[in-house]
Amino acid sequence: MAQAVRADARKNRDLLLAAAREAVAEHGTGASLRDIARRAGVGIGTLYRHFPSRETLLEALLDANFDAMRAQAESLLSAPEPADALLTWLGELTAASATYHGLPESIMNALADEGSGLHASCTQMRSAGERLLERAQQDGSVRSDVSITEVIALALGLAWAAERSVESADLVARLLSTAMYGLADRRR
Repeated sequence: MAQAVRADARKNRDLLLAAAREAVAEHGTGASLRDIARRAGVGIGTLYRHFPSRETLLEALLDANFDAMRAQAESLLSAPEPADALLTWLGELTAASATYHGLPESIMNALADEGSGLHASCTQMRSAGERLLERAQQDGSVRSDVSITEVIALALGLAWAAERSVESADLVARLLSTAMYGLADRRR
């Protein structure tokens, strides 16, 4: 029988996740674990009891984000314009990936590493995105020779470029628009 989690342990976990969200937004996925514990008002031992490694902390932090991206892709499957649905999802993926410095690399690593704690949630997100891509390909609005891995890599590359740019805030939208032009099936 599973033992119930004590209220103080649950509170500490929530505090650690909130502090991690803050620290990772400011300093990227390599944010100091000591700083995260300090921000949460707990000791480093408490952090390691809840999250034995940086990856387990990132997994807990990002699982909800990946689940939201999966759910959004699934909800867009009923959109009337498949290419617009794909563009919307890729825009959200790019924006979400740009939220944390270093996240695009973490996502690509998790997709490639079946042993990663993030692999399962990344794979579910990718599968939902793949259904969006396939729908746009079947519609004839997106090239049939493009894979979801390539499309995700493109979105993550745009997020990476955006996080390093001093350009205007609409840079991601312009880059994504250019990318969608390149993905378009010109044989129609």
